[in-house]
Amino acid sequence: MAPEDRHKMAVELKTVSEDEAGMRLDRWFKLHYPDLSFGHLQKLVRTGQVRVDGGRVKTSTRLDPGQSVRVPPLGDGEEAPAAPGAPNAAGRTGSAAGTGPGGVPAKAARPGVKVNDDLAFLRSLILYEDKDVMVLNKPFGLAVQGGSGTYRHLDGLLETMRDKDGQKPRLVHRIDKDTSGCLLVAKTRLAASVLAKSFRSREARKVYWALVPGVPKPRQGRISTYLARDEEEEKMRVARHGEDEASHAVTYYAVVDQAAQKMSWLSLKPVTGRTHQLRAHLAHIGHPIVGDPKYFNIENWELPGGLQNKLHLLARRLVIPHPRGQGVIDVSAPLPPHMAQSFAVLGFDASQYDPILEAPEG
Repeated sequence: MAPEDRHKMAVELKTVSEDEAGMRLDRWFKLHYPDLSFGHLQKLVRTGQVRVDGGRVKTSTRLDPGQSVRVPPLGDGEEAPAAPGAPNAAGRTGSAAGTGPGGVPAKAARPGVKVNDDLAFLRSLILYEDKDVMVLNKPFGLAVQGGSGTYRHLDGLLETMRDKDGQKPRLVHRIDKDTSGCLLVAKTRLAASVLAKSFRSREARKVYWALVPGVPKPRQGRISTYLARDEEEEKMRVARHGEDEASHAVTYYAVVDQAAQKMSWLSLKPVTGRTHQLRAHLAHIGHPIVGDPKYFNIENWELPGGLQNKLHLLARRLVIPHPRGQGVIDVSAPLPPHMAQSFAVLGFDASQYDPILEAPEG
């Protein structure tokens, strides 16, 4: 059975990540199982097959980080996406038979070859590992989880790392598909629970680097807004306090270096972990991230020569208490190739002192 079809035949337990805090259960299912119909979900919830931390819930129940969602076998009520035009057994477009880890349709290859390739690829991303935890250097363009039209993703690739007891490493948080850098993965249930609590209590410290047009004033500051999802535009927007489903978001920023008045290298410390928070916040103050297809909103701006039109956002550093109380995990990710190229063109030195380290923690 293909790993991405496992949810059709077996019960799954998924841990709610830190950036899913406050999300409605129906929206959570839409995110993780985009082809599951709302009617089918209502039936599963009504009959008690979907549970959160063992208890019965409603589709409107809001989730907290670290909670465990019981996902029953979904059968034909949810059809995983297939390669374009590929019919499933019922004659509808659905999951193609014979797909491999990572949700990639399997090619005619020797058994085990693709699994070994995916495992080797994952191993090449490891920045830190012990028996409880891994920190991966997620590359630009690789999705963390599956969705409509997404066939290759880290959550699927992690199937290749199931241990002898069948336990699969768990994502503790998410970063956007086009964001590069540090991604924390728990190798045990205990580690997943403890690390999720660290994110929820804001014990985890995250530092991001971004490249933006212009130079923010002041050079160091705090951005505090409410953010809500714009369903039509499929992105986040600044909202008013009290608005339905608006969440408070706080980001500290600092200018590390600048190229005249044209470009700035920013270091960012998100206090909260809202969807697209850094991207929406920087656009809000008039300095959207270079290469951002959703939030870049400066008209008639031309990309400087030598820079690629890709999202220039790096999850640079992650500092979090070890789940067994053995000190702290402190890991930094290198610049992805397109950002390294931009830094070289602009004359930025990645070893320069980062002033965001002095920003408050809350």
